[in-house]
Order: sequence, then C-alpha cells, then structure tokens
Amino acid sequence: MTVRLYVGNLPKESVDRDSLQAVFTDAGEVVSTKVIKDRKTGKCRGFAFVTVPSDEVADAMIEKCNGQSFMDSPLKIEKAMPREKSKGAEEDSSGSASTATTPSKSSKKGGKKRSRSQGNNSHSSGDSFQPDPRWAGELAKLREMLAATQATK
Repeated sequence: MTVRLYVGNLPKESVDRDSLQAVFTDAGEVVSTKVIKDRKTGKCRGFAFVTVPSDEVADAMIEKCNGQSFMDSPLKIEKAMPREKSKGAEEDSSGSASTATTPSKSSKKGGKKRSRSQGNNSHSSGDSFQPDPRWAGELAKLREMLAATQATK
C-alpha cells in the first residue's frame, strides 16, 4: 500500500519537481512527487506530496529527510492526512480543510427571506398537515398525550 508524505516549508518561488525528487531518491524508493503550484502565477504554494511504496519506507524517509535543507529552507516532512471530500472546501497549506461557509441566496438578494405561508397557520388542524412518515408514530403518541393532559384540566 502506498503512503503519501506531506513536504512543507518549500520556498514560495518556482520549485523544480525533479530537484525535489532528487532529495528523496537518496533516501529510498519514491513512486511520485507532486509540487503544489498556484494556478495564476505557477509558483510553488509552499508544499508538495511524495508517494512512497510502504509505511516502513515512509518512516525512514521522514527520519532521514525531515529538517534537511532544500533551497535554503529546512523541509518539514510528515505523513499526509487523507483528503476530506467536502463540497466547496479547499485544503490549506497545513492539510486541513477550511470551514468557510458560503452565503445563502437570500443574503445575496438584500437579505430578505421568503416566507412559505403568508396566510393563517393551517398546521394546527390535524387533517391538512402530513407529518414526516419517519416520525408519524411518535407524533401520534405526543398528540394523544397532549389530548389527555388537556382533557384532565
């Protein structure tokens, strides 16, 4: 099973993938190296990922290469965390997903919320409202309990 290593503290200039891979080939067998670059500028974002064939090779590579100087910067190497598959979240340089929320449609249109019903509340009459079938049994029990407490008053 392959293991991904996070390589951080890379310089924020153009980093050649082959020169970075050369650092790791001295330490052992490397399957692939991927330098993460900014889409607009093409410069390195400060981190990369290296894939190695096994957990033992990963541990040996971390022990040997962590803190090693690369382009005047000491490398920070650790096992990469699995990527979270959440919509709209991007990974930051520490590898964790950001938790920024996107504004709702109502806030983009002046902050006015639409109400579903402008008339009288028809939910109190038992016949017009159909409860969620998953909770219909519990709701029926609650109605019976409410009716029993109101009848005793």
